[in-house]
Amino acid sequence: MTALDLSSPVAVVGTGTMGQGIAQVALVAGHPVRLYDAAPGLARKAADTIGSRLDRLVEKERLTADERDAARARLTPVDDLSGLTGCSLVVEAAVERLDVKQELFRALEDVVADDCLLATNTSSLSVTAIGGALRVPGRFVGLHFFNPAPLLPLVEVVSGFATDAGAATRAYETARAWGKTPVACADTPGFVVNRVARPFYAEAFAVYETQGADPATIDAVLRESGGFRMGAFELTDLIGQDVNEAVTHSVWQAFFQDVRFRPSLAQRRLVESGRLGRKTGCGWYDHREGAERPEPHTAEPADRPAYVVAEGGLGPAAELLDLIREAGIEVREAEEDKGTRLVLPSGGQLVLADGRLSAESGDVVHFDLALDYRRATRIALSHAAHTSAETVAQATGLFQALGKKVSVIGDVPGMIVARTVARIVDLAVEAVAQGVATEEDVDTAMRLGVNYPLGPFEWSRRLGRGWAGALLDQMHEVDPCGRYAPSLALHRYACATDQREDTP
Repeated sequence: MTALDLSSPVAVVGTGTMGQGIAQVALVAGHPVRLYDAAPGLARKAADTIGSRLDRLVEKERLTADERDAARARLTPVDDLSGLTGCSLVVEAAVERLDVKQELFRALEDVVADDCLLATNTSSLSVTAIGGALRVPGRFVGLHFFNPAPLLPLVEVVSGFATDAGAATRAYETARAWGKTPVACADTPGFVVNRVARPFYAEAFAVYETQGADPATIDAVLRESGGFRMGAFELTDLIGQDVNEAVTHSVWQAFFQDVRFRPSLAQRRLVESGRLGRKTGCGWYDHREGAERPEPHTAEPADRPAYVVAEGGLGPAAELLDLIREAGIEVREAEEDKGTRLVLPSGGQLVLADGRLSAESGDVVHFDLALDYRRATRIALSHAAHTSAETVAQATGLFQALGKKVSVIGDVPGMIVARTVARIVDLAVEAVAQGVATEEDVDTAMRLGVNYPLGPFEWSRRLGRGWAGALLDQMHEVDPCGRYAPSLALHRYACATDQREDTP
């Protein structure tokens, strides 16, 4: 199956922000587009808004005046569903209610031909459940655009249980012809992005709820050490706390209240109080005019240690050894390989976050995972109450000597970046094992859909395929609630890799 011919009319039902964006994408691609909204007058208002957006594209030299005029001529608002007769594709972007969507598509089947492709832009409802109400469910797919649709490249093409392969392929090729980057996925709660991304928010909130660190510090560590574009608190303030929590709650319920997707009580309280983020002026942060943004915790300057003793190669943090030498600090090699750690002059140990509490060990400071230790501008450290002040100071001074700001957080197993990445990798591996999407499509979806610096499988290959499972095993031992228990898929993923490496 190939993409729809440009002469084929495309309809968009629902003319809010997302509906307007999808209509603009189809229109600029060259299709005749018809707009319909159940509320009288909204379709015509949306057409005027889209026309103004086309004017701005001309001003930015992304369209010529002739192209704009031709696009405007192809855009038609209609006042009744009957005006969609003859369309080859109808994309629904209405309210997120199953009954409303089912009723709408049943009505559409009385209007369009049986070979018309029907699509929903739902982000949280089951494509299978919506399509289950149809007379011809095989031609029904999910086309999940990301907001703003004209700018963001990703489209999740979702096959419901009854979706015909030909319909999914046509939807996929049409999205690609529109200049988008489609990924194919099966109908699962949250699809790819909203399923795999849950730990990014959940682990940040969990660290906050256990008083491990404040929002500004957690966000700074995720950005400056983890390489994420935004931290979880500032991102949910941008999205809207009510919107983000609704997606989390929907995925949690759809997975039969699986503890791994459990919503945050702190976020629930924020929503209940009406602090929804930027749109209300307050969320995790105060966004009102003149409000000061809180600063992340940053440690005071400390003296650098004269030397460190390297025991083992530091695994994913191996590049630190070169950075330490470049900073003029002596790196001594241990006579015995007792693990993967640095020993400071105090006798205390500096250990990469491994899922353990510092309280379980002696004089230990943990340091967090970084996307790139050379480019990272901030590193988080954690320690127990009994860790010596000298060891904490030397660990702080060491990273400051490497040009890093240091944030000292509470004794948090897995710290911030490490636990977040490990859980993202686990959910991604499980999704692939369940046939939701391919490894390549998962990586593409997470990079383009939520701007992750690496896809989960890219990150796993960089860290070692057994890394995420080992960290989560330790976290599960510390906190055996089930939230951190590695999936069976992750165990198989690591074991299969080990077997390949052991094969002569």
